Amino acid sequence: MNGNSFGQVFRITTFGESHGRAVGVTIDGCPAGLAITTAFVQAELNRRRTGQSHVTTPRQEKDRVEIISGLFEGETTGMPVTMMVWNEDADSSKYERIRELYRPGHADYTYLAKYGRRDHRGGGRSSARETIGRVAAGAVAKALLAREGITITGYTVQVGDVIAREYDPTVIERNIVRAADLEASERMIAVIEAAKSAGDSVGSTVAVRADGVPPGLGEPVFDKLDADIAKGMMSVPATKAFEIGDGFAVVDRRGSDNNDPFVMDETGTVRTTTNHAGGILGGISTGEPIIVRVAIKPPSSITKEQMTIDRAGNPQPISVEGRHDPCLAPRAVPVLEAMLALVLADHLLRQRLSRVAWEH
Repeated sequence: MNGNSFGQVFRITTFGESHGRAVGVTIDGCPAGLAITTAFVQAELNRRRTGQSHVTTPRQEKDRVEIISGLFEGETTGMPVTMMVWNEDADSSKYERIRELYRPGHADYTYLAKYGRRDHRGGGRSSARETIGRVAAGAVAKALLAREGITITGYTVQVGDVIAREYDPTVIERNIVRAADLEASERMIAVIEAAKSAGDSVGSTVAVRADGVPPGLGEPVFDKLDADIAKGMMSVPATKAFEIGDGFAVVDRRGSDNNDPFVMDETGTVRTTTNHAGGILGGISTGEPIIVRVAIKPPSSITKEQMTIDRAGNPQPISVEGRHDPCLAPRAVPVLEAMLALVLADHLLRQRLSRVAWEH
């Protein structure tokens, strides 16, 4: 395996580079009969695309998706679904003067160490532009999950030292940082603007939740649902930490405080009175909302001068020009939503293979 594919039954393979001709994805294992439109996939890509606001990169890409296989008369055929987006506004000129330098925080050195060569134009395959394929595939996964009543919601919970305290999903798409707390969003914007003015960048945290997930999804022991979610989230560029439920906050608790007591609700459904576990126990979904958080590092491409070395090992100053995000959270939200959707879609299909249902 070369690391470009993800999933077991609902399996995706992304392709393309930041400054290459195109980027995209092929989905294998998508069931036939799923209604999909180009407009639906495009709506998800529009949330990820560049140039959305003054707190994102000004690179102007329309990210117009083409569905070139696996769809007929508005429904999936059961064959591989391939979707592609042409790169239209790539400007490689800014990278020529630093092509021999190792950019701090980037994968320049590590790609060279692995492959003996690298694409210096905007990071090539390591660029976040690769995530276009994930978001397109995630749109298809969301459509599959919606048939089962499962919804995915992502939102920014922290930028720098500003932490959102409220959760109002109706305001997420009404502010440019995609926070679920309007008051906090204004302070987040101010932090991003300050970092940008200084030629610098700022870190952030994004939360993603899935509602309506049935109990029983997950494949112990190595393909636990939370383990696969962690892999999916940590495969996204610039992610540095992951937690589910209350995460690291459980460390200073006792079991009596952290356990989620079981009850039977008025409909005869098994529920828990709290959800410290984040909707997963023993690697299997409980039926409660799945809630995860991902820490995202400050973007590495900054104009503020730093020191590095060139390929010959000589110390050199570096300032990374070009069009870059000062904070990744606003555009990371749809990407991380897509990864959770892809994991849940895969496990939903895998669950159907987990036992034999006998008819009487």
